[in-house]
Amino acid sequence: MGQEKYTAVQSGSIITPKGFSAGGLHCGLKKTDRHDLGAILCEVPAVAAAVYTTNVFQAAPLKVTRESLQNGRLQAVVVNSGNANACTGQQGETDAYTMRAEAAQQLGVAEQDVAVASTGVIGELLKMDRVISGIAGLPQRLSGEASGAEDFSQAILTTDLVKKEACVSVDVNGKTVTIAGAAKGSGMIHPNMATMLAFMTTDAVIEADDLQLLLRKATDTTFNMITVDGDTSTNDMLVAMASGLAENETLNPSHPDWAAFAAGFTYVCQVLAQAIARDGEGATKLVEVCVNGAVSDLSARAIAKTVIGSSLVKSAVFGADANWGRIIAAVGRAGEPVNPETVDIHIGDISVLEGSRPVVFDEDEALEYLKGDTVRIVVDLHQAEGQATAWGCDLTYDYVRINAAYRT
Repeated sequence: MGQEKYTAVQSGSIITPKGFSAGGLHCGLKKTDRHDLGAILCEVPAVAAAVYTTNVFQAAPLKVTRESLQNGRLQAVVVNSGNANACTGQQGETDAYTMRAEAAQQLGVAEQDVAVASTGVIGELLKMDRVISGIAGLPQRLSGEASGAEDFSQAILTTDLVKKEACVSVDVNGKTVTIAGAAKGSGMIHPNMATMLAFMTTDAVIEADDLQLLLRKATDTTFNMITVDGDTSTNDMLVAMASGLAENETLNPSHPDWAAFAAGFTYVCQVLAQAIARDGEGATKLVEVCVNGAVSDLSARAIAKTVIGSSLVKSAVFGADANWGRIIAAVGRAGEPVNPETVDIHIGDISVLEGSRPVVFDEDEALEYLKGDTVRIVVDLHQAEGQATAWGCDLTYDYVRINAAYRT
């Protein structure tokens, strides 16, 4: 992803692409007065695509959204936090369809053009009187201004400490095309599709099949390369909508500006994914694991995610302990081809292993590096050209505290 292909839009948000508005409010699903219901609206039916959790137990909103997306089009997304509407049986499905119908009526769009998303506690029925009342209040809260994007970003958070946003612009045959995203995620993060809840908007002209292919490809190297705790949620969903209002020539893989658009799109995904990893429950550090020299990119991804997901590695990072033995152990159990005689490991710029043999290093220097808020681990297998990068966080006392009392 060459930086020259796209430009970061400072203060950009989910509503920066042409045609989009957003908003949020508190309807009473959360015990606090934080926003817990939000929506994104496009002024025209948008080309749309999505990826979903691979968890066998999939929440009712995913079924509804899959149904809505059968025609490759959406005009609105309604989302609640504080309740996942997962493992709630037939009543949960009925409630998700009711959310879709109510949102369609209040926002003035076709029912089949509405996606539904939920996040929060699993196994509890939605308080639908509060949801319906909240949806009725959404139209007047929707805005194309920064306040609307802020309210939406706050409405989708659960244990998150900060909102996650990103926005870039790309030149496509002389037209400025904008790509933006907003996400939530802090715990139960080990996606195999996207992560928790994420939403992307663009004003590009693009066909649904090409948007779906790009979404899957970008997801594989960004959202699918993060982990906080190794748990894959029942509600993970990433939805992308393209209004087409930039009026560029239709983008597809043969378009001369496709590479620039794809780079910008992937960059937005990466920024959001890294923000989720950095905001992991109880986290104090962002951890990046780069694997080089693997037999394939796919193999490198598996190894990188094994290292980043190791509780022992995560604990060592939290304790600022340069324990490379935990790293090499994770590499060796990833189930991928590795030559046990050729592995190099660096913690930051500090070499701790060369040719699978220990290197004498300055422990104090390593301690100071590991005390920082970003830790980079590089593993070089010296086998072939496969490479991948994964992101995660340290494992702290606070992670246990947060999750021990999640429902209370």
